Amino acid sequence: MGFWDTITDLVEAATPWATADAEAPAKELPEETTAETTEEEKSTEAETATSEEPATEEEPAAEEEQEEEAEEEEEEEEEEELVDPKEQFEEDCRNSKQCAPAKHHFDECVERVTNASSEGGAKEDCVEEFFHLAHCATECAAPKLWSVLK
Repeated sequence: MGFWDTITDLVEAATPWATADAEAPAKELPEETTAETTEEEKSTEAETATSEEPATEEEPAAEEEQEEEAEEEEEEEEEEELVDPKEQFEEDCRNSKQCAPAKHHFDECVERVTNASSEGGAKEDCVEEFFHLAHCATECAAPKLWSVLK
C-alpha cells in the first residue's frame, strides 16, 4: 500500500487543480467613509449648528475653533495635491530639440490622418509615431527624474 500512496501523493502534488479548496465568502463591509464625505458631513453639521441657535458668549470661541480646523483641513488638502514631475519632464522633452524629429513625424502623421478622415476615410493611424515620440520623451526625462526622486 505504501507504493500506491506515494504515487497518489505525487499525482496530487503535480496536479493542484485536482482538489478544490473553498474559501469563506467575503464579509460585506459597511459603506466606506471617504475624506470627501466626512468633510461634507462636517460642513453641513457646522452650518446647521450655526443656523439653529443664536450664538452665546461661549459659542463664538467654539465657532472660531471650528473655522480654524476647517482652514487647516483645506490647507492639508492643498498640500496633498502632488504633481508628478515625470509628466512635466516628458512634456518639456517632447518639445525639446532632442525629440524634434519624432515630434515632426508625429505631427505630420496626425495632419495626414485628419485630412484623410475629413475627405472620406483614414486608412492609417499614428500609433507607431506616437510610440517613437513617447519613447524619446521617456529616455530624455529619465535622468532628470532620477535626480528629483528621493
